[in-house]
Amino acid sequence: MKWLKSIYLNNFTFYVFIGILVCFVLAYLFPVLYNATWLLMFIYLGFIVVDFLLLFASNQRFTAFREAPEKLSNGDENPITIRIESGYGFPVSLKVIDEIPVQFQVRNFEVTRKVGAGITDAFEYFLRPTERGEYYFGKLNVYASSPLHLVARRFTFGDGQMVPTYPSYIQLRKYDLMAFSNRLFQYGLKKIRRIGHTMEFEQIKEYVSGDDIRTINWKATAKKNQFMVNQFQDERSQNVYMAIDKGRVMKMPFNGLSLLDYAINATLVLSNVILKKQDKAGMFAFSKKIENRVAAERRSSQMQKILESLYNIKTDFFESDFGRLYADIKKNITQRSLIVLYTNFETLDGLKRQLPYLKGIAKNHLLVVVFFENTELEDLIHKKAGNIQEIYDQVIAEKFAFEKRLIVNELMKYGIYSVLTKPENLTIDSINKYLEIKARGIL
Repeated sequence: MKWLKSIYLNNFTFYVFIGILVCFVLAYLFPVLYNATWLLMFIYLGFIVVDFLLLFASNQRFTAFREAPEKLSNGDENPITIRIESGYGFPVSLKVIDEIPVQFQVRNFEVTRKVGAGITDAFEYFLRPTERGEYYFGKLNVYASSPLHLVARRFTFGDGQMVPTYPSYIQLRKYDLMAFSNRLFQYGLKKIRRIGHTMEFEQIKEYVSGDDIRTINWKATAKKNQFMVNQFQDERSQNVYMAIDKGRVMKMPFNGLSLLDYAINATLVLSNVILKKQDKAGMFAFSKKIENRVAAERRSSQMQKILESLYNIKTDFFESDFGRLYADIKKNITQRSLIVLYTNFETLDGLKRQLPYLKGIAKNHLLVVVFFENTELEDLIHKKAGNIQEIYDQVIAEKFAFEKRLIVNELMKYGIYSVLTKPENLTIDSINKYLEIKARGIL
């Protein structure tokens, strides 16, 4: 009797039944309607039986399944495809209810479709996760109705499906082309040609006026019977580390994502660009201690190692220990490197408490501090004030926004580079700063 659990009556069925009841009530006032109402009742029950037989005939087949990506991209719209194949010999109306992971808090997801006889249909819907982790889909429920729309048959497919949510690999693909582009001016940068010496040999070429005589290759000169010089190029395999603050200041939410998740997404994309530019990419996260460390390398498996480390980063709500950060960098990163520090400072006093450690890091490395504009404050500043309280709120908001600019100036005084950005622009601004540093050759 399992088929009993698959029987559902549509709303139309109840509406017709209520109409018949109204006719029975009227029959007490107008007896002439009594027999006609009973006839209508029998016709109604007959149609229900016919509809039941149409839907539950043994030779009718119906299949559906969900196609989800192997992993979801955090903060992006991810397509979920539902494919349906109808074996009915007549058109059916479908109501599709997918049991979406609980993280999305969607309790009324429903899609209605009409599928012709023996037709295969497919449609997409999109999910935007806002936190990393495991997402569990439930069963796929499909309610099929014949053209009579009295009875619905429920089909259930799948036993659940777990899909992990990783940092935004969709953004990684989006910005991948930037790593190959030599036309940096498209991104607000200009290419700078530097003349200098490094330890990376490029080629031997003929001497021309203006070449440094100290680079003359005497062996090649003897063979060619003319002056030949060694040509060098800028060192390409430089170390770049992304340091992610996972303390409580990075838990602040913007547009559904925390600042920590924005930093993680930017780190993934920037790591890919760094590796494509022939540099070595590494990363680590810190708060009370240093965790999720990936040493800077340029191997084929490096992106996968970084992706797996980023997947496991979670905030611990502690006050971040910049002293431990400084000590760890001094101990473990001995070669001069570019360090991109993702953190957030709301006030100048907050920066000054950590400034001695940042200055210590900047002595041996090129430090770029990336922190965030408060976009809610910007909206408040540009909102027209309607009363004294709103004017007061705007003044306070302007004070905090001004302190952000003071933080940039304070870092600049000590030779520390900075990026003040909106959360949604973090990825592109981080890439631009890295490309600018590469173009200027200041590492």
